[in-house]
Amino acid sequence: MKGLHLTAELRGVDPALAVMTDPVRLGDLCREAVAAAGLQGVAELMHRFGPADGQSGITGVVLLAESHLAVHTWPELGGVTLDVYVCNYGADNSDKARALLDALVQCFEPAEVIRQQLLRG
Repeated sequence: MKGLHLTAELRGVDPALAVMTDPVRLGDLCREAVAAAGLQGVAELMHRFGPADGQSGITGVVLLAESHLAVHTWPELGGVTLDVYVCNYGADNSDKARALLDALVQCFEPAEVIRQQLLRG
């Protein structure tokens, strides 16, 4: 199965950003970014770790018809990890995956970004 797996580690993210601690806001951001990239979300789950005190991070997953998006926030560290994987069976979704990752990175406004790319299959 051919595909593209992109990851990004974001550092220096403002912990006061709503998407760092609010699962509803993070879900909205993910859905909008997926649609804007031309990908198809089919299900999602946003889970906050700990109490809703503004300090607890979130793990969010959006299942895509093309594969998945995963986001993990650590407000206490000012960090975020992003994981986008798309299958390229039947169509090349690589540009859409890159657009999705780029849009999410831009929304978090990190001081530092470390990206990785893996061609699969």
